Amino acid sequence: MISQLNIRQQTEEREEALSPHAVKSKRSQGRLKTEEPCPIRTAFQRDRDRIIHSKAFRRLKHKTQVFIAPLGDHYVTRLTHTLEVSQLARTIARALNLNEDLVEAISLAHDLGHTPFGHVGEEVLNELYHDGFRHSKQSQRVVELLEKSGQGLNLTWEVRDGIENHSKSEEAIFGKSWRKVATLEGEVCRIADAIAYINHDIGDAIRAGVITENDLPLSAIMVLGRFHSQRINTMVCDIILNSWAATGSDTTTKPTIRMSHKVATASNKLRQFLFDQVYYIQSAHKEAEKARKVVRELYQYFVKHQDKLPPEYRFYSDEPERRVVDYIAGMTDQYALRLIEELAAKDRTG
Repeated sequence: MISQLNIRQQTEEREEALSPHAVKSKRSQGRLKTEEPCPIRTAFQRDRDRIIHSKAFRRLKHKTQVFIAPLGDHYVTRLTHTLEVSQLARTIARALNLNEDLVEAISLAHDLGHTPFGHVGEEVLNELYHDGFRHSKQSQRVVELLEKSGQGLNLTWEVRDGIENHSKSEEAIFGKSWRKVATLEGEVCRIADAIAYINHDIGDAIRAGVITENDLPLSAIMVLGRFHSQRINTMVCDIILNSWAATGSDTTTKPTIRMSHKVATASNKLRQFLFDQVYYIQSAHKEAEKARKVVRELYQYFVKHQDKLPPEYRFYSDEPERRVVDYIAGMTDQYALRLIEELAAKDRTG
């Protein structure tokens, strides 16, 4: 019997060598529904595997990051963004002797609730739905309810907390309202998310001809580096250096995940540049307006025609609008566009 080999227990014992501030899988606060432990994998490894095998994770490859319907093969998608966040977070966690499995699970799940067409889709659902819409809350809803035909993925509390609290909206990195995550691993994922999108969104914006390298604010580039890899390396190394207390080696400093003032200021300068010169401009682009129209018309149609929703969505909520939000938020860009075309064709033929 595989259970007699004590594979999971050996991994859990190895975790005892992690930082005293790291979350140990055998001391997780548990799941919403109690389960028998896996004989091979720790609780966080099991969470990671469930996320990777979920339908919501699979759909990320056809969801927009920033640029809607780009003409090129090398633009970032919501899936490649997720993988970059995971890689960065694992690098930082490993250096700080934190729980890499927990970091990986949070990173891979953090955007499962993202809408089609990126933040444009999120903006429309937030406007239309009376309770508002935030993709972090939807990601939590995906893993707790929508996956596996209403059963959810039954993830551990630590992973769900990291998912719920990763979102930053327009708040500056480490700004006054920067919400706290319950674990250092969750904090690592949150800052890795920012590092990933700041750097790959610059690359995509240059690729799209929206900006040039010479447009980047010189004060930020002088600190972080001119090239993509230089900027990432500067940010990651700075976080590790300034978060070293998280390893447990410094008992006089409170463990936290942070940057130096100099690097944080430069990172926020780049981030604000992206909002001013890329995000706001792309939000007003004709493709974004088309996407808004698609999401709005799908919402209005399915609110009026509840019988046209896939059967499973009718059981996820007693509220008609909530069912529609769940359905649309789960769509890929391609599916949403194809569906609105089909509905328009039916309307034309009567």
